[in-house]
This record gives sequence, structure tokens and C-alpha cells, in this order.
Amino acid sequence: MTEAHTRRALIVGASRGLGLALVEEYARRGVEVVATVRDAESEALRALTERFPVAVEHVDVTDALQISALAHQLARDQFDLLFVVAGISLAPVDEPASDIADDAFTRTMLTNALGAMRVVERLAALVPQTGTVAVMSSGQGSVANNTSGGFEVYRASKAALNQLMRSYAARHAAEPKTLLLLAPGWIRTDMGGEGAGLDIAEAIPPLVDTIEAQHGTPGLHYLDRHGATVPW
Repeated sequence: MTEAHTRRALIVGASRGLGLALVEEYARRGVEVVATVRDAESEALRALTERFPVAVEHVDVTDALQISALAHQLARDQFDLLFVVAGISLAPVDEPASDIADDAFTRTMLTNALGAMRVVERLAALVPQTGTVAVMSSGQGSVANNTSGGFEVYRASKAALNQLMRSYAARHAAEPKTLLLLAPGWIRTDMGGEGAGLDIAEAIPPLVDTIEAQHGTPGLHYLDRHGATVPW
């Protein structure tokens, strides 16, 4: 992002957890934020709109028509950053993938992989060629680093997301946009649980620093919150 104009970010999936924390961090840094939620905005997000230049829109990333409607609604806008954060984890850590209910498997894949990519496909046009398109992946999406197992369907959904982003990057190889898959670490949120090793306050500022540092670097990068490359 450059400092020559008012910087703007579109953060998809911002009602709670990492998305909410990212909205606050960017707003604190002087960035105008449009934050999306699936249902009603949370009290915490509403409070941010009263303190900072934060606007709220609604979209369910599992609904292709809603994504297209949001793209149409924002068609006259431009954003230095599009960050797709929305994601879910529905199975217990030690449940084999073969035991998960069909609907839970479908919801996980639809939200974490297909839904996220539909957002990228429909909304990336709002980002100029000098901008950044980021998607929240996970270190658990790394096939090479999977030596412990666990979270099997969640891992599979993030690995699928990574592969889909690689295909997107290949189709847009001539464009100078920065494309990021980000692995923030295991963070204490509603989804991460109390056993996670990182607090949001520890994880989010370096993650944003990494996104900022990648500005102007073309192509796709799979990085942790400190900017280190994550093995595919």
C-alpha cells in the first residue's frame, strides 16, 4: 500500500476472531476498512465503526449470488487490499476424515476453499494492479509439513485452497498484483480454542506487517505471520 492516497482495505469475514482483529489493526494504522459479515454485525465490530472509518457490508461466502451482488454493489470502489479471512472448522481434532458427516465436509470445503476462491474471482477486480489480494490459509494447509495428522478435513480444505490459489496465480501470471496465502499460526479464538499457543494481540500486528512488506512483490507467496515461506 502506498501513502500517497487514503489506503483502503476490504476484509471478508470480519464479525469476530481474526477478521475482527484485522479490521481493528488496519483501522488503527489509518486504513479505511470495509468489513463484511455473514449475518448481523457483532457488538465488537459495531463499536469499531463508531471509533474508526469502518463500514460494514453483508455477504455469505457460501452463496455465489451474494458474492456477485457484493461485487456489483462495490463496483465503483477500489481497495489496496482484498483479504479473504472467512473460514470454519467443524470436526474434532482427532476425527478421521472418513468419519465426518457429509454435510459438515461439504460446508467446510465450500466455505474454506470454494467460497474463498469465488470471493477472489469476483472481487479481485476491485484491486488495482499495484494492490494485494490475500487469503487466510493455515500452516495446516501445508502437505509437506503434515507430520502429526489431526484436523484432517480442515487441513484438506486449506490444502485445496492453496492449490486453487496456485491455479488462479497461474492464470493471472502476467499481472503484477501481490497474491498472498497467509498462515498466521495457532491463535486463541473461538475456532482456534483455548489450547492455542498465540494470543490475537501477538499474532495480528506481525501478520499485517508481513502483508505490508510484500506490497509491490508480484506473484503468489505462501507465508507465515513473520514473512517466512511455508512449504507447500
